[in-house]
Amino acid sequence: MSRRSSRPSTASSRPRTAGQPSRDIYLECQAAFLGHYDDLGDKIDSKEDLILLLQQTGRNPTSKSVAKYWTPRTESMTFEDFVDVCSREPVTSEEELLKAFHKIDLNGDGYISLDELYKIMTTKGEKMSKDEVKDIIDEVDENKDGKLDYKERNKFYYGKFAKMVLSTTEEYKKLALRNLEKREKNRKLHGEITPRKASQERRLSKQSVLDETSALSKRRSSTLSHVSNDDYSKPSPRVSTNSISKGGRSKEPTNLKDWPMVQSKGTFFLEDSSIISHVYTLNLTEDSDVWISIQPLKIGESGEALDGTFIDTALFVIYEDDNSFVAFTETKDIRGKYGLRCNMTKGKYLLIPFTTGCRLKPKKETAMKEAKLIMKEKGDKIVLTRGFKKALEDIFEMADLDGNRLLSREEFNWYNMRTSGEEVADDEWSVVEDNIELDKGQITLAGFIKLNEMEAEDNEGDTEDLWITLSAMGFNKSLLLDEACPFLLKVYTQKCSDPELEVSALKSNKDTLDKASCQLAFTKGEAKKVKAIKDVMIYQYINDHRALIVVENKSKTKIKMSLDCSKTRNGVSHTGSMLGTVTVPAQTSVVGHHILPLNDGSDLNVICEESVLK
Repeated sequence: MSRRSSRPSTASSRPRTAGQPSRDIYLECQAAFLGHYDDLGDKIDSKEDLILLLQQTGRNPTSKSVAKYWTPRTESMTFEDFVDVCSREPVTSEEELLKAFHKIDLNGDGYISLDELYKIMTTKGEKMSKDEVKDIIDEVDENKDGKLDYKERNKFYYGKFAKMVLSTTEEYKKLALRNLEKREKNRKLHGEITPRKASQERRLSKQSVLDETSALSKRRSSTLSHVSNDDYSKPSPRVSTNSISKGGRSKEPTNLKDWPMVQSKGTFFLEDSSIISHVYTLNLTEDSDVWISIQPLKIGESGEALDGTFIDTALFVIYEDDNSFVAFTETKDIRGKYGLRCNMTKGKYLLIPFTTGCRLKPKKETAMKEAKLIMKEKGDKIVLTRGFKKALEDIFEMADLDGNRLLSREEFNWYNMRTSGEEVADDEWSVVEDNIELDKGQITLAGFIKLNEMEAEDNEGDTEDLWITLSAMGFNKSLLLDEACPFLLKVYTQKCSDPELEVSALKSNKDTLDKASCQLAFTKGEAKKVKAIKDVMIYQYINDHRALIVVENKSKTKIKMSLDCSKTRNGVSHTGSMLGTVTVPAQTSVVGHHILPLNDGSDLNVICEESVLK
């Protein structure tokens, strides 16, 4: 995968249109752009964001059309690039939209029911609730039968539906014009303004756009994204009906220092053939724009694979009540920090860290000299070696989840759960309180080391239990931290003043993560039918730093498939082999490959060829 500085943007390789865009085009582009980004100087950094912005200006291009502007080598687009694309792409006409609406009629009875429209509106783009979809139908359902009849005799109603969708383009134009007029009026009243005042003005203008266009944005992008000009053959409600509005804003906000923030450390641990990690509950008391980041922490030798690449530390956001997929950290910077920006409604969410296993994986058994943990001084006094103390300092830093240089009873409990599988009982905590000095009722680093000295003394120099602790925390016999990856999770909330983040579990989340990965592929990936067998689909979710291959089997029989990714350039699979075989039971979906770049400095080019095995 190329680094940002080395990859050309679309603008550098695509000629501009002749002449200047019209004022109307510029205004509608400005309104859509400022509804997603902080400033016109920001960049569109994904194809999905480009498509969403185009839809919100009334354009609904096919995948083939989008591919002309967003090529495999495109990393970002400027606002000027976006205006140029809009100058080239025509606004979707009512006739074109009417033709596309025919694809929503899933059962072919000539009507669009609430359930059919609801399935479409909760699949991609801006998600809508069932009540919001019902409002759309109620607005144009003049005979109140709860359906849209698009036969010729009732085409008037269906056309009204199309007009309702198309009308929001004019709303955007008017909104942009109002904000520009306000800015010009302020300039005339107050003369030239300072850079600081100009910055404040931009923020106020942008907030006005966000506040006034939220409802328009949701209705337009939800509808257009599901009546695409592309052949749409498989709508399916795979995202919770309560799904948040993602809005296409994937960039880290420039004013994060002004947002309330909560954070926690955590760790991925290798355990036999699985990976376990801390899991978090996020409680939002208000709807808010949210930025979530997660990145590996450099503690000891952790955070990097043996080849120097960063361990992947991504994250899924899941609804707590039904474990349905909400969002995924799709962006990644050159330092290995993954990020996600979205609008989240108030409520409780599970934040589940995710690493593929492509880079954090068990090391091959090699002969290594076992480090000494203790020494005996005169009088057979047992002392800890310098190397062991350094390892304990690293463990303390990993266990100190809130980063205050102290271990609370709760943090010590999570540490104990990891190393012994048991919670800290009251009598055990009393031993801690009786034998070491606490700071505000919490364990200091010196106290933590003393507890381990006491354990060594109690075992009369036998280090077996000490090695169990070290191994559980990811250390090898040379006291290198090579089978664990600590990370730092941060959650910023623009409008929620008191977000709550707490550790809720330390466990393997394979089943939940597999389900969420499938939902990610369904929601964001590209689908294709498997030719050799009926009712089987392959979904490929690919960006510049990862790929996900999912097989969906809707048939009534179990199938076995080969997923040959051996022609992929610069890729490594979580399975350990680019030539994978998956067994998919009837009516289920299975993750075939998680693929990461072998070298972060080179492009990832994924080629997957599937075949059905007998």
